[in-house]
Amino acid sequence: MTTASETPKARTVDMKFEIVVIPVSDIDRAKRFYGGLGWRLDADFAAGDDFRVIQFTPPGSGCSVIFGKNVTAAAPGSAQGLYLIVSDIKAARDEVLGRGVEISEVFHGAGDVYAGTDEPYLFGRVRVSGPDPDHRSYRSFASFKDPDGNGWLFQEVTARLPGRVDADDTTFTTSTELAAALRRAAAAHGEHEKRTGGQHDANWPDWYAEYIVREQAGKELPL
Repeated sequence: MTTASETPKARTVDMKFEIVVIPVSDIDRAKRFYGGLGWRLDADFAAGDDFRVIQFTPPGSGCSVIFGKNVTAAAPGSAQGLYLIVSDIKAARDEVLGRGVEISEVFHGAGDVYAGTDEPYLFGRVRVSGPDPDHRSYRSFASFKDPDGNGWLFQEVTARLPGRVDADDTTFTTSTELAAALRRAAAAHGEHEKRTGGQHDANWPDWYAEYIVREQAGKELPL
């Protein structure tokens, strides 16, 4: 079996995943909901009485959602497992809650237990209250639904697994993401200074930069 880190790196044509279609029953109600989340309204286009499409983009996302009239034949509310990746699960949940949207408590999965009756987009795992005890990437969640029942899931990711980020690319889509990365680097650097005798490290910017680049690429972190 080939792992992500073993995938050939031959360059090919860029294919940017940009649009997800979600089925809704009331277009204007859905427009109010997603606008109320603070998402950017990119388009509201109609052609006569038989076609209308609305596009929203979540903050910091390279992918947008569209919905409307005669946009999809899928049943309203049937879109599940729509993941929103965040660097701070608590902050993301608090923001949505502050906008008047009902959202679950932060939770994590019960290891490899698949005997639960949870929503299908969590693979039947039993939910355990609270964030992942070790604050590992990919392990903490919070879920909410739009008025039609389309299911969204916040997932906290602070460090990608090896092979999931181009080693030469380090990008942050928001100042909040960058600030969170700097805080993690600062905490790790504090431990680094303790191990080196508690002396001030004049080269801390280089250490921070190396830490952040390695963390995002899923490489071994500096000590």
